Amino acid sequence: MQMQRAAYEAQTAVEQLTDQHGPSTQTAWTDEQQTSWETAWRTWRDLAGDVQVAVTDHAKEQGTPRHQVEADVKKAARHPDLVAGG
Repeated sequence: MQMQRAAYEAQTAVEQLTDQHGPSTQTAWTDEQQTSWETAWRTWRDLAGDVQVAVTDHAKEQGTPRHQVEADVKKAARHPDLVAGG
């Protein structure tokens, strides 16, 4: 759940940079803007990939359908107040 939250935060950072700079297809970004966006995007991509590996491993270990584990993790990450002890 913490990994998914980190991935959501990284996604938000990418979206905020895009909003600040404007769409790269319509606005000429500076090298610094491009670098900061690419760094944020790589962070998001890497965190999301880590989440996918963890979800797959957990689903296999528990004998639970992968899509169900993924849905549960996303729900818990977005709504921790709905999770027991969360």
